[in-house]
Amino acid sequence: MSESTVYRWHTSGLHHHDEGGLIDSTIIAADSWLVTEGSVLAIELHRQRFFLAANGLIDDLDRFWHASIAAIPRTGDWFPRVELQRQTDAVLPVFRLRSAPELTRSVTLASHHGPDPRTTPRTKGPDMAALLRIRTDAQANGAGEAVILSPEGFVVEGAYSSLFWWRGDVLCAPSPELDRVDSVTARSVFALAAARGVQTHSESIVPAELDGCEIWAISALHGIRIVTGWIDGPAPAELPGRLSAWRLRLDRLRQPLP
Repeated sequence: MSESTVYRWHTSGLHHHDEGGLIDSTIIAADSWLVTEGSVLAIELHRQRFFLAANGLIDDLDRFWHASIAAIPRTGDWFPRVELQRQTDAVLPVFRLRSAPELTRSVTLASHHGPDPRTTPRTKGPDMAALLRIRTDAQANGAGEAVILSPEGFVVEGAYSSLFWWRGDVLCAPSPELDRVDSVTARSVFALAAARGVQTHSESIVPAELDGCEIWAISALHGIRIVTGWIDGPAPAELPGRLSAWRLRLDRLRQPLP
């Protein structure tokens, strides 16, 4: 697991804080992104998503954001996270400076067959503990990521990733009618597709309908990963060279931190 240093926000700036003092709190909103040698993908979209989830709960959110960005080292690999936490009657901004864990190019999936653990499926943050539990269960069964299914059995998203798949030359995603977090990295991949004239499509499908498809798991941490297996699920395929090409294109969108 990555090392983490926790800072709480006061009007005078960010201050180092003992993790133990944050135990009795709930997360209202959170956002995280990968920083590699001072570069990041679509940081402004992360900011917009975090501010939308914060919903005006604190007045100096902009100052907190800029202080958090300034605190990220411009060398090395980092996976920082901003949070809004509710403690008793107070809303507290928290910044976590975390070293990036090992990055991977592939992942095995496992469907989560219990109740949907999410309570706020379109907001990143409040359900993090529940999502960690189902991913941990998936890991215990030999997978790296859990897949959330709708009550009808449709593929919605991974616990920590968005899911795309290819039908020939068409890049597909779950229907927007299925509640899920608006993934910044997934939006970037779709923008790349549009720029290259690649056809995209949204659909509601059950896992069995993905048999023989190339499946991608997309996240801010790992970027695009190829799905190499789905426990008790469809058999994925892979078009040689496509993953490498798209990972390179996505990497070229990275910009220096402001």
